[in-house]
Amino acid sequence: MLGKTKIVMQVAAAALLLAGASDVALAKATAPAVAPDAMQLGGHPNFNGVWQVLNTADWDLEPHSAATNPTGERVLGALVAEPAGLGVVEGGSLPYKPEAKALKDQNKANAPGHDPEAMCYLPGIPRATYINLPFQIVQGDKGDLLFVYEYASANRVIHMGPVGVPPIDTWMGTSYGSWEGDTLKVVTLGQSPGDVKLPGGALEPGVTWLDRQGNYLTNTAAVTETFKFIDKDHIQYTATVDDPSVYSKPWTISMPLYRRVEANAQLLEFKCVPFSEMLLYGDLLENKPEKK
Repeated sequence: MLGKTKIVMQVAAAALLLAGASDVALAKATAPAVAPDAMQLGGHPNFNGVWQVLNTADWDLEPHSAATNPTGERVLGALVAEPAGLGVVEGGSLPYKPEAKALKDQNKANAPGHDPEAMCYLPGIPRATYINLPFQIVQGDKGDLLFVYEYASANRVIHMGPVGVPPIDTWMGTSYGSWEGDTLKVVTLGQSPGDVKLPGGALEPGVTWLDRQGNYLTNTAAVTETFKFIDKDHIQYTATVDDPSVYSKPWTISMPLYRRVEANAQLLEFKCVPFSEMLLYGDLLENKPEKK
C-alpha cells in the first residue's frame, strides 16, 4: 500500500511539473514577443506600447490605510472605499508650506465632488500617468513623442528639444523632452486649469489635483519626469515636483510602469464628459420649473 501511495505521489508531482512547463510554454506562445532589436528605435530606447500602473497613487500619493467614502458608503458600501497603499512619495510625506496646506485640507473636505477627475477635467501631469487607466506611448525613430491616455481621450506631445517658455497655461501643460543616455527626461511647465466650474455652479480658481485626497500643484510648478527600462516590459518612472508656491522643497514619486502584454492590448474609449453631467449640472434639473 505504501509503495502504491509513493507511486501515486510521484505521478502527481510529475503531472504538476508538466502542467507548469505547459503553462510557461503557453505563456511564451501567446504573449506578444518583443525582439531585442525592437528595444531600440533611432538609437534610443523604444517605449512604444500600452502601459499602466499597479498601485493606489491616484487615491493618495502618501502612505494610507483603507478608508470609507462618506459620500457614497450608504448607497454603494465597499464599492467606493479607498484601498490601502504604501505610498509612492520618496521620504513618505509631501513638504507643504503651512499656508498651502490649508488649500489641500479644503480640497480633501470637498472631495470627491470637487475632484477634477470626478468632473472629467483633464488630469494634468504627473496624475495622467497613474490614474488607473492605461496610456500609450507613440514614438518614431526621430522627432517628438505622443502620449495618449484612455482617461478622457487626453493626450500630450513631448516636444524633443530645449526647455522653452509655454505660450499659454493649459490643463496638461507643455512638455519638453530630451534623451540622457537610455533615459527619457521630460519637463512639463505651464499647468493651470484656470477657473473651473464646480457642482452647483460656483466658479473658483483651479489647481491641478494630484490625487483624490486633494494634493495639488499650481502653474508655478515644474514637473520633471524620467522613463527608464527595467526590462522589456517594465519602465521605472519618476516625477519630481518643484512648486515653490506650495512646497518647501522639491519632492519625487517613483513607480514601475507595466506593459500591457495581452495580444490585443489597446486603448479603449473613456470619454467621461457625459458621465459627469449630472454631477455638474444636476442642480439645474432639480430647479427646473414645472411645465404648465
